[in-house]
Amino acid sequence: MTPKDDKRKLRELKRAIKRDGNKRRRNALKRQLQQDPAEAHFAEEDLGGSKSQTMNGLDRPVDGSD
Repeated sequence: MTPKDDKRKLRELKRAIKRDGNKRRRNALKRQLQQDPAEAHFAEEDLGGSKSQTMNGLDRPVDGSD
């Protein structure tokens, strides 16, 4: 695999993780709104394992070249 292919795979993986986390967050907020509408705006976001923060910057080369 070339470095560009590796970079593309990492970005696709990060997109998939973000999509899953966003979907989970929206469903949890909808559920909270149905169960307790008065307190729904105080709900905390829980993405579970669907966080992409740890992947930030992994696709950037160390030496600055691309």
